[in-house]
Amino acid sequence: MYIHVNDINLFFEQTGTGQPLIMVHGNDEDHTIFDEAVEVLKDRYTCYTPDSRGHGRSEKPDELHYEDMADDIVEMIEHLDLHHVIYYGFSDGGIIGLYAAAKCSRIEKLIISGTNTEPQQVKLWMRCLIRGMNIIHPDPKLRLMLEEPHIDMKMLHGIKAETLVLAGADDAVKEEDTLRIGANIPYAKTMILPGENHGSYIVHQTRIAELIDRFVNGGKE
Repeated sequence: MYIHVNDINLFFEQTGTGQPLIMVHGNDEDHTIFDEAVEVLKDRYTCYTPDSRGHGRSEKPDELHYEDMADDIVEMIEHLDLHHVIYYGFSDGGIIGLYAAAKCSRIEKLIISGTNTEPQQVKLWMRCLIRGMNIIHPDPKLRLMLEEPHIDMKMLHGIKAETLVLAGADDAVKEEDTLRIGANIPYAKTMILPGENHGSYIVHQTRIAELIDRFVNGGKE
C-alpha cells in the first residue's frame, strides 16, 4: 500500500498483529529482504516494511538525503498514529533510524545493523567499489553513500530510545564506528556478531528476527 508523506509517495507492506515494528532495508534494496524475518515476527508484531524513497515501489526523486528519508519515516509514524514503536534498520536503514529516533519520541526501541556515522567510516575497499560503480553508472543511491551521512555525537546523545547496535565481525563498516555509536547513545548496548559480515544475518535470513525479538522482550518468551 502507499502513503503520502513528506511530499512523496512511499510504498509499504503491513503484516501481522501486535506492537508496531518498522523495518527499513539498506541501499539499493527493498522491503522484500525481510520476508523471511517477517514470517517469524508477524505473530508477535505488526510489521511495517517500507521501500525507502528512491527504492523499490516508492517514488524516486532526483536526489536522496538521509534526513529526508528519516522524515519520511517520522511522518509515516505520525500519519498511521503509531505508538511504542520498535524500529529496525539495516545499513542505510540504520542511518535513517538514528536520524528518526533523534527527533521522534514515539520510537521507543531502536535496533540498527551495519550503520556508519560518516562516509569514511565505511571500509576503504567498499568505498572504492561504490565510487567505481558510480563512475560507470551514476546513481543517486550511490552518490548518497559517498557524500553522507554526517552524524555528530551530540545527535546520538539526544536519542532516548533503548537501543541495540549490531555489526558483523567482518562488517563493511569500521568496528570503531560501531562501538562509537553504541558508546554515545545513552541507553544502548552493542553486539559484534562473530562469523557474520555486513548482511549475512539479515538479508533473507531469520536470525535478525531472533535478535530483534530477544532484545525487545529481554530474553523472555
